[in-house]
Amino acid sequence: MFRPCIDLHEGKVKQIVGGTLGEAGLRTNFVSEKSAVWFAELYRRDCLQGGHVIQLGAGNETEARAALAAYPGGLHLGGGVNLANAGEWLNAGASHVIVTSWVFREGRVDWTRLKELVKTIGRDRLVLDLSCRKRGEKYFVVTDRWQNFTNLEVAEETLQTFSSYCAEFLIHAVDVEGLCRGIDKELVEKLGRWSPLPTTYAGGANSLADLAAVTQLGGGKIDLTIGSALDIFGGQGVTYAECVNFNRPGKSSLGAR
Repeated sequence: MFRPCIDLHEGKVKQIVGGTLGEAGLRTNFVSEKSAVWFAELYRRDCLQGGHVIQLGAGNETEARAALAAYPGGLHLGGGVNLANAGEWLNAGASHVIVTSWVFREGRVDWTRLKELVKTIGRDRLVLDLSCRKRGEKYFVVTDRWQNFTNLEVAEETLQTFSSYCAEFLIHAVDVEGLCRGIDKELVEKLGRWSPLPTTYAGGANSLADLAAVTQLGGGKIDLTIGSALDIFGGQGVTYAECVNFNRPGKSSLGAR
């Protein structure tokens, strides 16, 4: 299934090449003239649930809050989420908050922080972002704008363990994010076998065929976010209308989850 996104950078809706985030040579594929509210209202009109608003750095709170207010209960919020502000974002209209860097310190999981967060907001409103990069033949979670490797491997045992602490997973394949060269099929297939929770994959999608492939390879358990290739983000690979139609009952090859 297709899940929409609103990526915010310096207060603008943008599409960037994920692996360059935080670098001096940041590569931007698209900067929208439309506000985050415009996108949120579009997703609300088409009844798309579970999309995410991601704050890529500082200066995005005003737009993020406006988007959540435009589609209360319809969007997840990520970027800079911690124990102190998670509840505020939920009160602002986010259905879930997405957390990654805050639960890692010095490349390791901070279990105390994670447990405190779950105790405060509940696992049913928490999405863990386990976005990863490949090192050798394995995938490892990366944090801090996807620049720093942790010691946590994305593997079946990892997903089983973390499933006790959250409602969903969000996993960007950072090495292909924003490049529009196709999905990481190996990662998608593994996530389909390993994940016990609803999981959204993002990274590299450039066509409607990729949406069908994620549905097939993931066994109907993995959803897909499409960014730079989507026409509403300046792309030419796939139209937003096609993605909305794909989500309609009976349109995808495996149907709704």
